[in-house]
Amino acid sequence: MGVAIRTAGEGDRELVVRLLDAAFQDDPVSGWVFPGAEHRRVMHPGLMAAFTDIVLDDGRIDVTEDGTACALWLSIPAQDHGLDPEHADDEGPARLRAEVDPDNERVEQIARLTADIHPSGAAHAYLWMIAVAPEHQGQGLGTALIASALDRCDQDGLPAYLEASNARSRKLYERLGFDLKGSPLDLPDGPRMWPMWREPRG
Repeated sequence: MGVAIRTAGEGDRELVVRLLDAAFQDDPVSGWVFPGAEHRRVMHPGLMAAFTDIVLDDGRIDVTEDGTACALWLSIPAQDHGLDPEHADDEGPARLRAEVDPDNERVEQIARLTADIHPSGAAHAYLWMIAVAPEHQGQGLGTALIASALDRCDQDGLPAYLEASNARSRKLYERLGFDLKGSPLDLPDGPRMWPMWREPRG
């Protein structure tokens, strides 16, 4: 039985923020950005809200019809047609930190480190984040969301890029045709992230 997917709008903002917060509270990278559990519980939703607002403004959010999973995508233009959103504004990471958690330098650091490894050159679709409600994980919802977007990429002849934040998600992305792009990113005194790239298919 297929998974019904639709494009999220402004009215879905709180749903998306809740999904991202719940799905990433225990993620290794979120744990690095917000090392204390209580601090993370309080501040993490603000970071997820900032990410959601960026993608609602400049990208596309796919959400399952039942509201149990979502995927945040940005369209990154070819380098010779203008800088991608991550590099177009060097002050963006500092503003993000000021907005979300001013005393936490890792909010800015994670934005700069991932921007530094982001491939330049070819236009591509960037899977920024994907979230499945914890009680619905393992049911194939994430796979369905990504596969739907990859079908669009294939139709448009567009590569796709992401950073896997844990080994389990990396295996999922490999099954969907992504390969390691360059070297993994080892966060200072923290976990590893894997930049991954997928060429369009047939």
